[in-house]
Amino acid sequence: MHFALFIEVPPTVTRAIHRTPIVIAHRGASGYLPEHTLAAKAMAHAMGADYIEQDVVLSKDGVPVVLHDVYLESTTDVATCFPGRARSDGRFYAMDFDLGELRQLKVHERSEETADGSEVPVYPQRFPLTPKLFGIPTLAEEIDLIAGLDQSRNRSTGLYVEFKAPNLHLKAGMDIAEIVLNVLTEKGYADRPEQVFLQCFDPPTLQRLRNELQTPLPLIQLIGENSWGEDTDADYNPLRTPRGLAEVATYAHGIGPWVNHIYLGRDAAGAPLLSDLVQQAHAQSLLVHPYTLRRDDLPEGVGSFDELLDIVFRQAEVDGVFTDFPDIVRSYLRQLMQAKS
Repeated sequence: MHFALFIEVPPTVTRAIHRTPIVIAHRGASGYLPEHTLAAKAMAHAMGADYIEQDVVLSKDGVPVVLHDVYLESTTDVATCFPGRARSDGRFYAMDFDLGELRQLKVHERSEETADGSEVPVYPQRFPLTPKLFGIPTLAEEIDLIAGLDQSRNRSTGLYVEFKAPNLHLKAGMDIAEIVLNVLTEKGYADRPEQVFLQCFDPPTLQRLRNELQTPLPLIQLIGENSWGEDTDADYNPLRTPRGLAEVATYAHGIGPWVNHIYLGRDAAGAPLLSDLVQQAHAQSLLVHPYTLRRDDLPEGVGSFDELLDIVFRQAEVDGVFTDFPDIVRSYLRQLMQAKS
């Protein structure tokens, strides 16, 4: 299997990377507890995740809080607590609420509305929608939790921080990149390249982090689909080409593609059909950390979670994955490494 020991991207930065693939707890152990709650992060830590992800948005008063969406209604009871605060598009934006108001909300398992207006869980077999036991943590609070667990459990767990909707925040007069870096500095993580990744869907934000803000932390260029409407003017299709990856390598240490950019389905004989994205990225000395591996939401044509893990690790040879189930991926990798030794 291909796992380089060193990577040089950009040329002024050299950092050791892991000999074995890493497990990134996607929004914590979100397959078991509501996403981005401190409980989900503590469980991910106990399950042995190498890195724990923090999606970050800002409150109205500029405090970084850990939420996947810039909206609140899919994971909190905001519509009940503040029924008149939705914008004209019907969404409740986190940046319209100050930290004191956000602390009044209760976080629940991710939900969606049916045609008749009922609220149902996106993943029915996960934690129930009620009772609502959890709150929205700040980034500082989450870092304190992980650092405390590192001390009590004698571990060194990484942070994997995403800047959500940086351009939307800038339009509201808030510089999320600088604000998050300030929190990392205050907590002593701003100069730990071996323990922190920074990720974003917006290339100019990552370029600014590297060139203007001069962070020494490794950067990951997230790659989505243009139809998703991410907060960027980027065209993601060229980023997956050799030329695009070469450009990414001038400012980032790796890419975070959608897993369906790697696994393309089945060929005529029924074998997994893989793109050359991982090989092309490795040719540019870029790490590859695809998202999101879920045992209860498998790509079409994949029969089991173990099969998906075999495809991405043993066949595609990725450098790590985002997963809602860090315990299962950790167990798989332990067995894989034992088989190789």
